[in-house]
Amino acid sequence: MVIQGGFAVVTRGVVDILCPCDSGLPPDQCCAAFISGARPPRTPGQLMRSRYTAFTQRNVDYLIATWHPDCEAARWRAELTAQCAVTQWRGLVVKAESAGRDAQEGYVEFIARFFDEQRHRPGFIHERSRFVRMDDRWYYVDGLHKQPARNEPCPCGSGNKYKKCCGR
Repeated sequence: MVIQGGFAVVTRGVVDILCPCDSGLPPDQCCAAFISGARPPRTPGQLMRSRYTAFTQRNVDYLIATWHPDCEAARWRAELTAQCAVTQWRGLVVKAESAGRDAQEGYVEFIARFFDEQRHRPGFIHERSRFVRMDDRWYYVDGLHKQPARNEPCPCGSGNKYKKCCGR
């Protein structure tokens, strides 16, 4: 059951709301602290998860603020807002993360599943995102999209092969 951008889990009659980034943690112990500005993400993985959560919450301001300043993301505000309005995010899987403690650049490979309400179909983003640290803060720079092989299961979660689903 989805509740306000998080997930509800019932254990022994108690409802726990989990962060939308699929970390298994409550939002206040995960992405909420980053999105509210209480503290910055310490790793590219934390920034990527918080950006995913911001997408689920349609928080375009946070998305723009966490893009590297050289990307001039504010020019995409209208496009991001329109995209968020027709997208239901359905899950995140972080496949790999690389960045050392003192690194100035890091990468996160992930698959984010969604449902496009405008096209009435599921979809996914499989990306290796690049992050840069500047003034002791991590920023999203860009990403390389990955595509599964034709006969692999479609990452969107449909249960079909990629070629019969999102690969058409």
